[in-house]
Amino acid sequence: MHVLLLYPRFPRSFWSYDRFVQMAGKRAFMPPLGLLTVAALLPAKWELRLVDCNVREVSQADWQWCDLVIVSAMLVQKPDFLELIREAKQQGKRVAVGGPYPTSVPEDALEAGADYLVLDEGEMTVPQLLAALERREPRGIFRSSVKPDVTGTPVPRFDLLERDAYFAMCVQFSRGCPFMCEFCDITSLYGRAPRTKTPVQMLAELDCLYRLGWRGQVFMVDDNFIGNKRKVRDLLLELIPWMQARRYPFALFTEASLNLAQEEELLNLMVRAGFWSVFLGIETPDTDSLALTKKLQNTRQPLVEACQTINRAGLEIMAGFIIGFDGEKPGAGERIRAFVEETAIPRAMVGLLGALPHTDLWKRLQAEGRLIGLPVGEQSHLMNFVPDRPVEQIASEYLGALWELYEPRAYLERTWRQYRQIDTHRRPRRVTSLGMPPARLLRFLLQLVWEQGVRRPQTRGLFWKQLVDMALHRPSLLLEYLGQCAAGEHFFEYRLEARRHIEAELSSSGGVRVATEQRTGSSSKGTGAKLLGDTAASR
Repeated sequence: MHVLLLYPRFPRSFWSYDRFVQMAGKRAFMPPLGLLTVAALLPAKWELRLVDCNVREVSQADWQWCDLVIVSAMLVQKPDFLELIREAKQQGKRVAVGGPYPTSVPEDALEAGADYLVLDEGEMTVPQLLAALERREPRGIFRSSVKPDVTGTPVPRFDLLERDAYFAMCVQFSRGCPFMCEFCDITSLYGRAPRTKTPVQMLAELDCLYRLGWRGQVFMVDDNFIGNKRKVRDLLLELIPWMQARRYPFALFTEASLNLAQEEELLNLMVRAGFWSVFLGIETPDTDSLALTKKLQNTRQPLVEACQTINRAGLEIMAGFIIGFDGEKPGAGERIRAFVEETAIPRAMVGLLGALPHTDLWKRLQAEGRLIGLPVGEQSHLMNFVPDRPVEQIASEYLGALWELYEPRAYLERTWRQYRQIDTHRRPRRVTSLGMPPARLLRFLLQLVWEQGVRRPQTRGLFWKQLVDMALHRPSLLLEYLGQCAAGEHFFEYRLEARRHIEAELSSSGGVRVATEQRTGSSSKGTGAKLLGDTAASR
């Protein structure tokens, strides 16, 4: 059996890092871990070929070579996902699909022509597909209400990747999250009881990447890395000597709930194991909104204090924020902006609330008759439900916060403050930062110096002042800091197109044009805006 594994294109978004990836000489940020895991579940005698459409196009030779096509997708990949199914059928191929998008909305894949729907988690449903193929069944829908024991999950097939095309690799330790945030679909997809791999499994996966020659960034893609604190502690205690023995070949980053700030031992172990950054779903500084959306874990300690604790432990913070909760008072965007400035979080993802299929939010809004019915995965910046205050007001606050947070001087100053308050004493000395060979790193840094230290007048003086300060006072963080400065080039472009798209959507829907021109100033000149269609993302 010749199997072609396809990964659809992502739209350009806040998290796509298009300009940053380009500066780094890469073609995509991270590979498709789900497909690599599915590949490991297929018979060893089968011949496999993986094409990530974010890296290269599917060739006619690929179509001719394969007997079976397997496509996996998240919600945001809907357009290319459906197009790949249709193209495969036109080529006369059998098509199997899986992943979060078809699991949540199987009807779309069936309508596009998919023959086999391999839904839920692959450890349970890929064997069902294999049995159906053995019986020569022409089609089938395979589901499982049982969550698999991931201690039996094989090492993903990292060998199938064009590894040099990616900025970061990724691995997964656990699935599921113990919390019940109303807007999140993780619990509906993977459950509330975090299931973890063993330390031996995780070290085997990292060993595989190490033997294949990977050095640099590795994302631990867990929905909540500390969902099972005891198991995480066991992993970290094994991971620390593994990393030390290999002189820290990987720089690790992950996602965790904010209660990480209350776990001093875990924080210290994470830093010693080579973690340098963590994404936190802060959502909003408004405690009433947090309570309404059932994100109670964020109400148990002062948010600013929690962020400062994590910084002092040695971790850089990324964070997510949402505007548009029910009961939200006007000015939410400004309150988020003020919080981000106070905590000096460089990469603060601000988005409009969206209702994802089968979440508690989706069910509540459906019962209240407030869902608008936009197709899932439609590239829209606006909300797919009727909010309880004017959407024009919410959109204006969102654009205002995004615009001011990613004004180039504001971003660079915030990045500098974040790295000045990170405690370097607990960090291992040899953590790999950017993972680029010397020639590519030099080109990357020269591009950054040109953009922020020479070409752009409003950042020129600030860039050099902060660069000298970092070199003198935080030399061990210098490359990492410069990487965050470079990430800003993507965000400076993103805010321009986000504004253009939202204003166009409001205009086409009869809404009032959002007045943000007073915030543009001279900073909008010469940033080379690109088309950036963003959409709410779900794993």
